[in-house]
This record gives sequence, C-alpha cells and structure tokens, in this order.
Amino acid sequence: MGGIPTRFTGGVLTLGKDGEVETVPGLYAAGEAACVSVHGANRLGANSLLDIVVFGRACAKHIESTLNPGQALPELRKDAGEESLANFDRIRYSSKRNAREPTAGLRLAMQKTMQANASVFRTQTILEEGSKQIDQIAKRLDELRVEDTGLIWNTDLLEALELQNLMSNAVQTMHSARERTESRGAHSREDYKERDDKNWLKHTLSWQTPSDKPYSPSGTKIGYRPVVLTTLDEKECAPVPLMKRVY
Repeated sequence: MGGIPTRFTGGVLTLGKDGEVETVPGLYAAGEAACVSVHGANRLGANSLLDIVVFGRACAKHIESTLNPGQALPELRKDAGEESLANFDRIRYSSKRNAREPTAGLRLAMQKTMQANASVFRTQTILEEGSKQIDQIAKRLDELRVEDTGLIWNTDLLEALELQNLMSNAVQTMHSARERTESRGAHSREDYKERDDKNWLKHTLSWQTPSDKPYSPSGTKIGYRPVVLTTLDEKECAPVPLMKRVY
C-alpha cells in the first residue's frame, strides 16, 4: 500500500543523484510503517503480521551480520539534532510569540480536505483542488499554537508535534495521488478506471522540500522507482505474474 520504502532486509531506499535506487546507510524500517512491496497494491489483513514477523526478523539479522561489536560510528556534524530541538522549543513557546493556530482547528481543516479530496474515489479535478488546499493548510503550521509550556504530560505539545507528521503525510499523499492517472488497489480514479501497467507499473516516491520557515513545507517532489518482479530464488518460490484484481 505504501510507507517507508525498504529492501527485504529493512534498509530504507531512496534515489541517488543519478536516479538509481540506493540504500540509506544505517537507516532501517520494519512493520506497518515500512513498504517492502511484496503485496503489490493490495490491502490485506495478513500484511501487517508478515511485515513485522518476517521482515522485522530479516532486518535484525541484517544488522547483526553487517555491524560488529565496538565498531566506530560515523562522526556526526557538531550541530546534529539542533534543528529538532529548535522546532520543539518553537512550538512549546508558540503562545509567547502570539501564534494563532490551535492544533485542533488546523487538524480538522487537514482532515476535511483529505476526506473531501483524497477519499477512495478520486478525479483529477478533485485532486488538483486538494493539492492547492492542503498546501495552504500546511503553511499554517508556522502559526501553530500550544498553551501548555510544561514538560510533564503535555498532551497539547504532543498533539502539535503529531500534527506536523500527519501534515507531511497528507501533503505527500495528495500530490502523489494527483500524479497517478490510473486505478490501482485502493487508489480508485473515476476518470481513469483501469490499471495502467504500461505507464504506471512503478512505485511513487515523494519528498517534501525544506523551506526557510521553521517547519512548513515549500513544495513536494515526486519521483519513482521500479517494481521488483522477481523473487530471491525462483526455483523455490516462483514470482506471481501480474493479473487483474477481480472479485
């Protein structure tokens, strides 16, 4: 369905400068957050169990086989983590700089836009409108306001930080759906009712480009990576050929 793109060993994938798929050194993901892509575009009840049991184990075994006890870590830059701490404090003390957007109100605006413009049944017009709307809503994160500045059971602050993550997912979901002019799995386009393997047999990748603002996105970059159609051992487990999903 989607998530953090990974190899079967859990290593997170990205596109290099030359456009080739490569692994991000030292970064792993497993479970429902990850996208190993053995399920195609299907949403099945057994997926999450397979993802965490099989690929969680594969992830751990790969780390064990590639890292040695006592191995030196790469040197971090001197200001590593400072951006996250600055973001934390900016939200925590947002009421002191007269920020005006309560978390609940901004979250509701995001929810309504996603429900209206990125629901199961989609059209290009709806997705175009949704992309503009969600970008405008995301910009309002700069004015996100919390009242509680404490560090103990501060649910106000926690929800604000969660909203940043939710907004990032919402923006990239909307833009990615707008670009994919076909129907596949849970992505159902009323203006493109059929699956298009000629043009769209590929995974969508998305990045939010940073801005000079504290934490609002300035744009969304879309890329693609190929679908792996082979298995590790075709004699032991033959690949399943592409077929139309019917009931």
